[in-house]
Amino acid sequence: QTWALRQHPKVLALPFKEGVKRQDRINARVQYIEGDFTGPQLAEWKANFSAEVEPLTEEDKKSFLQEHLQGVCIASDAFFPFRDNIDVASRYGVKYLVHPGGSVQDEGVTAAANEYGMVMAHSGVRLFHH
Repeated sequence: QTWALRQHPKVLALPFKEGVKRQDRINARVQYIEGDFTGPQLAEWKANFSAEVEPLTEEDKKSFLQEHLQGVCIASDAFFPFRDNIDVASRYGVKYLVHPGGSVQDEGVTAAANEYGMVMAHSGVRLFHH
């Protein structure tokens, strides 16, 4: 969600002061998107800008994500272990999933993907070992 919202027009238009370093700009964008500041953090964040910044509202985020997050693919080098992984993915435009398969939960997870009209591929290759 944060990654996609970095392309929101309000984020792209943040009025950074001259000389604000690249990493500070990145951090300020993430803070703007996530919007959870303590008092001192907010004052420090505001110091990055040459003008007052219009808030990025929950409605701004929701409408942008609904319009722009479509046909997303996610992959796991281990498993999607529970149905709730698929439920959450469905809220972010995921239509394609890839994972190794072979989990005891595969049947339920695959059924959840089917309910949402997602395509799930089982690669047969597990890259995550512990």
